[in-house]
Amino acid sequence: METISEARAYEGVQGVYSHSSHTTGCDMTFAVYMPPQAKYGPVPCLWYLSGLTCTHENAMTKAGLQAHAAEFGLAIVFPDTSPRGDKVADDEAYDLGKGAGFYINATEKPWAPHFKMEDYIVKDLRALVQNAFEVLDSHGITGHSMGGHGALTLAMKYPELFRSLSAFAPIANPSQSDWGRKQFKAYLGDNEALWAANDASLLLKEAGWPSDILIDQGAGDQFLELLKPESLAAALAETRTPSTIRMQEGYDHSYYFVSTFGWDHVAWHAERLGA
Repeated sequence: METISEARAYEGVQGVYSHSSHTTGCDMTFAVYMPPQAKYGPVPCLWYLSGLTCTHENAMTKAGLQAHAAEFGLAIVFPDTSPRGDKVADDEAYDLGKGAGFYINATEKPWAPHFKMEDYIVKDLRALVQNAFEVLDSHGITGHSMGGHGALTLAMKYPELFRSLSAFAPIANPSQSDWGRKQFKAYLGDNEALWAANDASLLLKEAGWPSDILIDQGAGDQFLELLKPESLAAALAETRTPSTIRMQEGYDHSYYFVSTFGWDHVAWHAERLGA
């Protein structure tokens, strides 16, 4: 692991790091905020997965989560959204290729050699964070938009790795949305059974979730038709999963929305992670 930068923030440290990932076959950049409480021992860890076109930097600089993490004593990990580099496949469209990994393991050419974001998050980067930083084996996960999709699906697939789960405006039913069908077809091929295994609204019915879930969605979100929060709400009701879904009047899809409700999510995770 190489340190790119470190800065003092709210008496803790906001760092940016890079490492060579065997999983993605390229160098990856990520950010970690360590709160001041980490000076005295390991702290719980919250993962924040970002949305389409983002890198590690968007939430790190726009979401304002460091102040809340310092208040509650949580580390926050901000991964990148896709593999990067000259040898990594890409597409001219903003919603496919670099910046649009969808937190799944691609099986189709030309994506399969590098686009292994599911394994990267839950295996490669998790092991690195666990070994290199003062964090407990007590992890929660959240995310925004495509990252909300990733948070939901990864938590449901790996409940042994994540003790708490929330999302901001997640892509909730990607197999039935243009934010999903296009990418799933490219990355996974025509087998829609593979799509279903990466769709939170469908996966919840198959795998369930052992705890409760917090979802915030802007009622004024310009992408509501693509996000399909009603599908996730129906699945939560059908499976009788304890959940809080809040339609926030007037809020759109931007980081103004995320930052407004960031304290609520950090506090919610802190309670469940024992911070």
